[in-house]
Amino acid sequence: MSPILKKKQEKKKIPGKYLLLLVTIICIGMMVVTFTTDIKGKALNSAVAVIVVPFQKAISHTSSELVALADEKKEIDELKAQNEELKKRIDELTSENTLLAQDYYELNNLRTLFSLNETYSEYNKTGARIIAADSGNWFSTFIIDKGSQDGIKPNMNVIAGAGLVGIVTETGDNWARVNTIINDNANVSASILHSQDNMIVTGSMELIEKGVISYSDLLDTNNDTAEGDKVVTSDISSKYLPGILIGYVDTVETDPNNMTKSGMITPVVDFEHLSEVLVITELKQDTEK
Repeated sequence: MSPILKKKQEKKKIPGKYLLLLVTIICIGMMVVTFTTDIKGKALNSAVAVIVVPFQKAISHTSSELVALADEKKEIDELKAQNEELKKRIDELTSENTLLAQDYYELNNLRTLFSLNETYSEYNKTGARIIAADSGNWFSTFIIDKGSQDGIKPNMNVIAGAGLVGIVTETGDNWARVNTIINDNANVSASILHSQDNMIVTGSMELIEKGVISYSDLLDTNNDTAEGDKVVTSDISSKYLPGILIGYVDTVETDPNNMTKSGMITPVVDFEHLSEVLVITELKQDTEK
């Protein structure tokens, strides 16, 4: 080997003590870097803890509140929708119930009229609906939806419920006016059913508020008229057909003349609630021929 080449190789070799020193320096540097980095990390963590974390907490809380509000609004909207559905259903059920109640009332009314028709089967009758009435709670006079074209004539008797309502006083082509026995101007020749003792039944709008009408001039021949006795139309009436139930004796009082009696009658017809009636299409004078 030439002296020159040998010299170059010797230059390239690094002594071991220098390598050890270099490694030692590198290790110390890494320790310093690690230590420094740890300190800075702690400082950064402290800064994050002081500034960032509360901010994140505020954002998280606000977000949670917004989510809760959104959920609450959604729930409220759903409840409102359910409430509207329930209201709609309640309205439908109320309407259905009203119709059923009306049907039930009309059915009962028709049954009552049918029963009444059977009770007075000896008379020809036609049904009619009340289409107008005087103001007030009581049906003292009213208009029905049938008239002269249907064979209705003045003085025809009108019945409903369990007995006498009144009498036709006026007719048109397709309507008729009925005056009831509770009206102040109404007078009916009547009698006690079991004794046939005659009396006069008089209407009174004042008394009907107490649920009664009055009677007078009763010739109680056997002195046996009592509360609960049936009162019917009399044979001697010029307009009313005989034997139609008017009501029941409520009170009996002896008049000052000691010859006749008077008192109150409870009518069998509910004059506060009328809708359909039966008109007896026979006149008293015709039945007597």
